[in-house]
Amino acid sequence: MTATASDAAPNGVQGLKDRLPTAAEIDSAAHAATAIAVAMELDGGLKISGENGDLVKLAPAVGELIIELLGHVSAGNMVTLVPISAMLTTQQAADMLNVSRPHLTKLLKQGEMSFEQVGKHRRVPLPALMKYRKDKARRQEETMRRLSRMGQEYDQA
Repeated sequence: MTATASDAAPNGVQGLKDRLPTAAEIDSAAHAATAIAVAMELDGGLKISGENGDLVKLAPAVGELIIELLGHVSAGNMVTLVPISAMLTTQQAADMLNVSRPHLTKLLKQGEMSFEQVGKHRRVPLPALMKYRKDKARRQEETMRRLSRMGQEYDQA
């Protein structure tokens, strides 16, 4: 899920989707990930205190997701959680591809990935964006292999 401005912490702290984590946050995330991993190994899941002090056990898959999130923070990365069913704005999709919004709009118009028209705005389904990224990486890898092969053939000639 993506946090919004209204989800900001009450003390005015800017979220990690908008900035890199501080050294203290990186250290905290690394320690928390380790502690959660140990707790999950011992208990087969993560146990936390609920709203009324009742014990709540998180499923292992949820614990693994939390550990993965903390791992990204401990590596010094900005983090945004996006549900698979999300419909992204063109700016969000461009940010995820690390391209400009006009470039993304051009890709959409060329049919490089699917989108939905909502009024006069375009929305990109996250699975379509992820498929585009995967296909692009595959094409780049194939191109690198072809260039490498051409280089080897040239050296032999």
